[in-house]
Amino acid sequence: MSGFQSIRWEETTGGGSLVLLDQRRLPFETLYLSFETPESVAQAIRDMVVRGAPAIGVTAAYGLCLPSLRWSEPGLRQRLDAAFAVLAASRPTAVNLFWALERMRGVLYAAESAGSDNLSVRQRLLDAAHALFEEDRNVNIALSDYGVDLLPDKANLLHHCNTGSLATVEYGTALGIIRRAHERGKQIHAYLSETRPRLQGASLSAYEMATLRIPYTVLVDGAAAYLMQKGNVDAVVVGCDRVAANGDTANKIGTYMHALCAKAHGIPFYVAMPTSTLDISLSSGADIPVEERPSEEVTEIRGVRIAPEGTKVWNPAFDITPGGLVTGFITERGVLHPPFTVESIQK
Repeated sequence: MSGFQSIRWEETTGGGSLVLLDQRRLPFETLYLSFETPESVAQAIRDMVVRGAPAIGVTAAYGLCLPSLRWSEPGLRQRLDAAFAVLAASRPTAVNLFWALERMRGVLYAAESAGSDNLSVRQRLLDAAHALFEEDRNVNIALSDYGVDLLPDKANLLHHCNTGSLATVEYGTALGIIRRAHERGKQIHAYLSETRPRLQGASLSAYEMATLRIPYTVLVDGAAAYLMQKGNVDAVVVGCDRVAANGDTANKIGTYMHALCAKAHGIPFYVAMPTSTLDISLSSGADIPVEERPSEEVTEIRGVRIAPEGTKVWNPAFDITPGGLVTGFITERGVLHPPFTVESIQK
């Protein structure tokens, strides 16, 4: 099942390297970059070479398997602890990052308990990273299969940011649902909000829809309410970076606005949520840390200044949509509703 692979592991004589599609260059240039240290992987996450909660988690897992850790030398545990720390500090909101690192930490503890040597530890971690890659692919497909059943045979869908192959390992979550509907012959048209300030909708999502030959239209973020008022939206489908136990959802800035507008116009508002993005340790969205990004993302577009020097900027990367505004959370286990508990997501 082909897609746009944002992440690739390549075995080399030196032990392997992590290859990432530089999403900052799209849609004008397709450039893959190689990384061989956990520190460079963490910087790639911060700089948004790779982005999207599922993709960030898998990227961090591979970052723990790189040759710079000098697997044949003593002191490996200390270097791994440092790698865990630098990767965990790369971005604060997307919980998949921490979920993946905890999975990898469990593998490390098990290897230590088994008395594994350094090279065996490395292989166990690499096997675990490969497993996370495959798991993300399978989760996306299962989630998309559930989501497509919610859509009519002919539908105009509004999507915010980018949640397709570029934000995951291959298939996509919210855009995966749109893709699945198209593959099944439904007459789907995707409205893509441009998603200021980094324009993931206008660049990345449009790039994916064009390549997959799915009909789409890009609109400025502020036009979404009018589009709904005119009756041109049958459902809103978005992704998420972290969901609290009560359903409060952190997603790309502007999502809350779309949810409010959808509620006002009686339009279903769906959140595509791999259960790895659920953080039931948080009771509400008030506890979700919201990353603030550099001011240059707002005052410049691709290096060209659009605001006066000295302009003050508030640039939160995400906002919090109250769970009560969400019609349903589409997961790999079906369509779920809050409050979320361990038991409710395992049924």
